[in-house]
Amino acid sequence: MPLSTQAAYTSSNAKVSSKLTLLPMIAATYFIVAGGPYGLEEVVQKTGYRDALLILLFTPLLWSVPSAMMVSELATSIPEEGGFYVWVRRGLGPFWGYQETWLSLAGSVFEMALYPNLFVDYIGQLAPPLVSGHRGLALGFGMIALCTLWNLVGSRAVGEGSIYLNIALLAPFAVLIAFAIFHSHPSIPRAAPLHHADLLGGLLIAMWNYMGWDNMSTVAGEVANPQRTYSRTMLGAVILVVITYLAPVAAVARTGLDPNAWVTGGWVDVGRILGGETLAIAITVAAVIGSIGTFGGLMMSFTRLPSVMAADGFLPKIFTRESSRNATPWVSVIACAGFWALCFPLGFEHSLLLDVLLTGLSVLLEFWALAALRIREPNLARPYRVPGGLLGAIAIGVPPVALIVAALVRDRHEFVGHTSELVIGLAIIAAGAALYYFSLLFRPKAAVQS
Repeated sequence: MPLSTQAAYTSSNAKVSSKLTLLPMIAATYFIVAGGPYGLEEVVQKTGYRDALLILLFTPLLWSVPSAMMVSELATSIPEEGGFYVWVRRGLGPFWGYQETWLSLAGSVFEMALYPNLFVDYIGQLAPPLVSGHRGLALGFGMIALCTLWNLVGSRAVGEGSIYLNIALLAPFAVLIAFAIFHSHPSIPRAAPLHHADLLGGLLIAMWNYMGWDNMSTVAGEVANPQRTYSRTMLGAVILVVITYLAPVAAVARTGLDPNAWVTGGWVDVGRILGGETLAIAITVAAVIGSIGTFGGLMMSFTRLPSVMAADGFLPKIFTRESSRNATPWVSVIACAGFWALCFPLGFEHSLLLDVLLTGLSVLLEFWALAALRIREPNLARPYRVPGGLLGAIAIGVPPVALIVAALVRDRHEFVGHTSELVIGLAIIAAGAALYYFSLLFRPKAAVQS
């Protein structure tokens, strides 16, 4: 075999061996969607145990299952790098494809600044001197650098690493469940009437905790046998998320611990009450692990978008450069990491309304693309197909639309400083439309005609 042919053969084999398989896909999807039971504390505080368990059980039926079904059909029928951007562009046209990516990347500014701050906050709970002064900033930048290097090794490394991080993340909760079920706790403060009862608020927080099913679609070009892997990934991840949400809440409910005592970060306090200081420390360490795993998984997802946008002429071609070993778009990874590192010190607070508005609208575009492709490309090979024909494809988008409308109605008066979050969200949406038409001035003619 000639040396040039052998080198090409070796390179091809290396790329095949570096592709994501089922278990790494499920593990990475779990981090992107959930990252552990953290974030459920306010659901319990606002609704009590019984209603919290009902919400955590039925929200997947209204949000997660429809989203997983939509992703399964589109990802298996169009398994291309860029995922949801490609679906929307192909189903609704380039303008809406651009908006899909804009909404996702604009939302990432708020989301990706959150996890380094959580990382630093949880380390501060373990050892306050480590985060004093500028040390906290250094730790946050270090986490971003670590996740960047992790991503540069390749998507398979991110997926396989997520398996081990998942085990480390969930192990303390398995111990917590055991303590809650098999030990009596006579000194626990018993349940009292809810001080801040808010059923709809609990539902919307649960909805946010079940978001992100489409994110793994952007790495479809790096997935082994995507026509089968995606539908199985969605099924496995939905089951894992629902179980790891329901099981610890149900176990703690059995102890009768007062739900009013649950606050953000309350799992650490629950662990201390049930299992002592050692369990509280383990749950805190798990939260640090969750921040790393979620940031690393989301980085893998978001960084594919500039690469495919550049391939379509909307960004400079330099963003299309990939590693010859694992097809990682390394320029995009480094550029996005640098941008998120600049956002991290700003300390954006997590905004439910902005998340629901930006992420929710991008997901709705995907549901519309699902229906549009049924009309425009009826003969497209669909290894997995949402049942019910065109009406079925339309119907599964109705519950998510209802949840998003409910979220906007309830939280339309939330503010960042003196500015309404709804106004900020609408301004971001309008900027996406303006940027699309501005980008056409610089887009190559060949790309515009494609």
